[in-house]
Amino acid sequence: MRKLKHISVNPEDCAGSCCLKVDHLSVTLGSDEILKDVCFHLHCGELIALIGPNGAGKSSLFKSILGQMPHSGTITFHTARGAKLKPRIGYVPQSPSFDPGDPVSVLDLFVCSISGWPVWLPIPKKLRQQVLECLSRVHGEDLIDKRVGMLSGGELQRVLLAMALEPLPQILILDEPFSGVDMEGERQLFALLDEVRTKYDLSILLCTHDFNTLSSMDKVLLLQKQLLKSGTPAEVLDSREFKELFSVTDGKGGGAR
Repeated sequence: MRKLKHISVNPEDCAGSCCLKVDHLSVTLGSDEILKDVCFHLHCGELIALIGPNGAGKSSLFKSILGQMPHSGTITFHTARGAKLKPRIGYVPQSPSFDPGDPVSVLDLFVCSISGWPVWLPIPKKLRQQVLECLSRVHGEDLIDKRVGMLSGGELQRVLLAMALEPLPQILILDEPFSGVDMEGERQLFALLDEVRTKYDLSILLCTHDFNTLSSMDKVLLLQKQLLKSGTPAEVLDSREFKELFSVTDGKGGGAR
């Protein structure tokens, strides 16, 4: 765990630091209570993992932060100088599936994402260079002409991450980034995320079902419609709430079902 640049002495106090504050957030759809009174802080430079079983409300929490779902409570971003701003948020969805025979290249996909240029026309050199510069942030320049359907799980995550970093955000939200990634790809992705958050001084909130990845996180949030436990990975994985929720008896956990 690296030392955070902006965090204050009291981790519950955002004075003198920049952070995303989620206060008493609740989501109700019809008569169904999806989220109830969720509160947490995401400090600048922090890497937080959100865990919980299917249906726990993780996607609803992400959508609320992204402004895509109505909710009660408040979501605010505070700068280190105390000003409240609307943050730039980069979002990496769960890896979409592509047909291996699909002719769409990484360049085509990126151009559709960052410009209005028709991909059936020759792509200008200037636009290609812009895509190369974006891919360089994730060391993925060699992927530019590769067909998207032929990318490995780790390569696809690099491309999606590069797209989420254009323009550079203050917060990154990643939905199951390790899904479909082998152990070596997982290690490389962790190293890349750490490099990106250090180089560009941004915060990362991700959800995962792979509890073996949690040891590298700064903080873990255990969600089951409400926040059951938050703390270091060890504090959450060893907690009564975690063991009861996932029927864990040895304290290790393997993944949510």
